[in-house]
Amino acid sequence: MLYWFDLAGVAVFAISGALAAMRAGLDLFGLLVLASITAVGGGTLRDLLLNRHPVFWMKDSRYLTVIVLAALATLFTGPLPPSALQALKIADAVGLAVFALCGAEIAEDCHLPPVPVLLMGVLTATGGGVVRDLLSGQVPLLLRQDIYATAALTGIALYQLLHRIGMKRDLAFMLGMASVAGLRLASLHYGWQLPVPQLGD
Repeated sequence: MLYWFDLAGVAVFAISGALAAMRAGLDLFGLLVLASITAVGGGTLRDLLLNRHPVFWMKDSRYLTVIVLAALATLFTGPLPPSALQALKIADAVGLAVFALCGAEIAEDCHLPPVPVLLMGVLTATGGGVVRDLLSGQVPLLLRQDIYATAALTGIALYQLLHRIGMKRDLAFMLGMASVAGLRLASLHYGWQLPVPQLGD
């Protein structure tokens, strides 16, 4: 089941990358590159840092197939209606949760201590989006006020805590995922943002 959630997250992130490419006026090749980087960039960086070879999408052609289909579908459907954009935000929150917890679990399986596990989870969930934003000339979402990486950090930390105090790993994993998605969606609904430090006069 988690595998299919992962593929769905890849599709959503690929759509996000394709939309960013269209807003930046990139050609078809640029659109496919940006969609791919957004969808699997974080996981690729994680695998390289953890010395996991070959990286996950090279072992399973479904990942690239999903990316290409999602990117081309975005290109040919044109501007999305508000209802579709709202659904995309929900799917993005779920994708963030899946990527964050999967990345953390992979890092745990490599016997990393808690802090690197946190970092690998956040990198998996946000690394591709950071590169996407930089290539399309935007300030990365990770560095803005939005509760995005913070949601991933919170969910991974909850997962680690629950697992450490004796909860079964699968249940702790699902609760961690739910907290990431829930916090991200709540921040969008209520307009929650992190405070911005201000320089004095």
